[in-house]
Amino acid sequence: MNYRHAYHAGNFADVHKHAALTLLLAHLLKKETAFHVLDCHAGIGRYDLTGLEAGKTAEFRGGIARVMRNPDPLLAPYLALVRGENDPDALNFYPGSPLLIRKMMRGIDRLTLVELHEVDALQLRVLFARDRQVTIREEDAYQAMKATLPPRERRGLVLIDPPYEAKDEFQRVTQGLAEGLRRWPTGLYAVWYPIKSPAECARFKSEVSNFGVPCLASEIMLLAPDREDRLNGSGLLLINPPWRLDEQLEQLMTCLHGALCCQGRTALQWLVKG
Repeated sequence: MNYRHAYHAGNFADVHKHAALTLLLAHLLKKETAFHVLDCHAGIGRYDLTGLEAGKTAEFRGGIARVMRNPDPLLAPYLALVRGENDPDALNFYPGSPLLIRKMMRGIDRLTLVELHEVDALQLRVLFARDRQVTIREEDAYQAMKATLPPRERRGLVLIDPPYEAKDEFQRVTQGLAEGLRRWPTGLYAVWYPIKSPAECARFKSEVSNFGVPCLASEIMLLAPDREDRLNGSGLLLINPPWRLDEQLEQLMTCLHGALCCQGRTALQWLVKG
């Protein structure tokens, strides 16, 4: 996978994780008290689908474009956020997680965006210029977790969405989660992972389940997992998920499976029951 997310913006994996993200944020919004979101791999926040990178792969055509042609009431809040970045009847821009989160926040909530890539971090600073509720940190994601957890609000979400270019990224995520949970054991964590090798994903989920905290795995397979040199599916681990989120996710995955024309299965599994 290419590190620059502009090549993959709006693809089926983005639809999966961002539709689920809106469900998580909706749960946080149910309480009047403030929350904090730490987006550990923020990217640039907003992607031009008419640009060179997105045009080169056109992955968004099999993702957000396909879903917008087959709307479902469960996806309405997510799709409304996407449409809010575009002219009517157009799909030229896709909001990344920073923009989706910011649009759902209230005046009392905070967002910290972490981006190691210098050019991408600069674009984030331009996008959120003079926004006092948004802090941008240009550093390693796992160092940022050590520096910012637990948040003063004591409520919120940590989103971990690395590119998985490094061979040891699954190991780094596991270690980062262990440190994060040590610092903030009651926090809500959402971890995206690519499904290429079923064995590697099974090992990752087994290691996370050893933490002994409530953990739910949501997986959507776009393709049958018969090759390990491509992105076959999208996985999302949710640690300390809100009550009854599993029921919403089950409906969401069924909806997305049809809208995305997936060839593979969907799976929702409690690794550690909440």
